[in-house]
Amino acid sequence: MIQLVKIKILFFDGYCSLCNGLVDWTMRQDKHARIQFASLQGKTAKTVIPNNNINDTDTVVYWRDGKSYQRSSAILYLLADIGGAWSLFGIFFLIPTVLRDFLYRIVAVNRYRFFNRRDSCRMSTLQEKDRLLP
Repeated sequence: MIQLVKIKILFFDGYCSLCNGLVDWTMRQDKHARIQFASLQGKTAKTVIPNNNINDTDTVVYWRDGKSYQRSSAILYLLADIGGAWSLFGIFFLIPTVLRDFLYRIVAVNRYRFFNRRDSCRMSTLQEKDRLLP
């Protein structure tokens, strides 16, 4: 059984090339492998995300400290947890969520147009198998 209070999970659209790029980037930056990953279309998302509110795959969801964060807040908390210079992006929490999420939505709605759509969900490699949840 997963200790959901202590675990950090980035939920992403498994068909989105931009989202998969975010997963690749995060794996490289997260030197201590503290963050795990799961597709919004997968079993883990259906189990962990409150109220199974995963109909909107236009957003990433970040689970940390027993709470879920979406859109720009998810990205900012993710950067904070990666640490180092990336945590400086926390200054953007000073911008109202409505404005941050408006800008996030512009990218999210157009992500398939700019970054294409994958034919299938991401499958884990041997190196990723401990970090990519079902």
